[in-house]
Amino acid sequence: MKAAALVALVAGLVLVSTGASAEARSVQDTTAAPSGYLAHETVIALATAVPALPAPGSAAELADRTASARLTALEDTDRWLLATRHAELRPALALTHFDCALGFRIEAAEAPRLVSILTRVLNDANEAAELAKARAMRARPVGDDPERRSCQVVTAAQRATPSHPSGSASVGAAYGEVMAALVPDRSNEIREIGRQIAISRMVCGMHYPSDIADGAALGGAVAQAIMATPAFGADAAAARAEIAVARTAARTSPACAAERSALAIALP
Repeated sequence: MKAAALVALVAGLVLVSTGASAEARSVQDTTAAPSGYLAHETVIALATAVPALPAPGSAAELADRTASARLTALEDTDRWLLATRHAELRPALALTHFDCALGFRIEAAEAPRLVSILTRVLNDANEAAELAKARAMRARPVGDDPERRSCQVVTAAQRATPSHPSGSASVGAAYGEVMAALVPDRSNEIREIGRQIAISRMVCGMHYPSDIADGAALGGAVAQAIMATPAFGADAAAARAEIAVARTAARTSPACAAERSALAIALP
């Protein structure tokens, strides 16, 4: 099922708030796992709609491997360093990924409702990806090649975890869609950062291109489902007020020049 079909599926789902699944908790800090916006049944439906991974030996799998191998040329470049930064997806820290797209900096301590929204988005997007991954095992690029470097520290156990669809791409895309809805006059720039967070996972050697494409499509569908819930609507009003205060303060990030330089590097 393609991205458009995932979005179409959202319209037919009954959306209510519920707790996080065990699958989602398995990759997060379990001490105080927050609930998401979506009912578990909704998340299951979204996960089930994710396309199957490329068949072993297929042309699609060969294209994935070839494209992934080319990306090793970016190791230790500015784009590699940005990918290292993008690996951090905890909401209060991931918020900084959008500073340059917004044109102003939002301090997490001054935007608790926005951080709460992103925390719940993380829960739903990650849970959906983990449920989809459970259908079939696909090794990561760093799993297929134990000598391949990653832009982050990965253990042998982490190298052996499944790659399809990308949970980080799902979360990054969902963050981008939700942030774009909250700051619509910067929506194009914000969505582009969500896309770049997903691309960074390929640069890191953690996912193949189809893992990223399917994960990002899933994240977009999760975000659309979340934004249709009454709970999100109430939270969004408070978050927009926090964002307006941050915009008035007009603080900017010193990292924007480095980000522009990194994103100017073409993918091989």
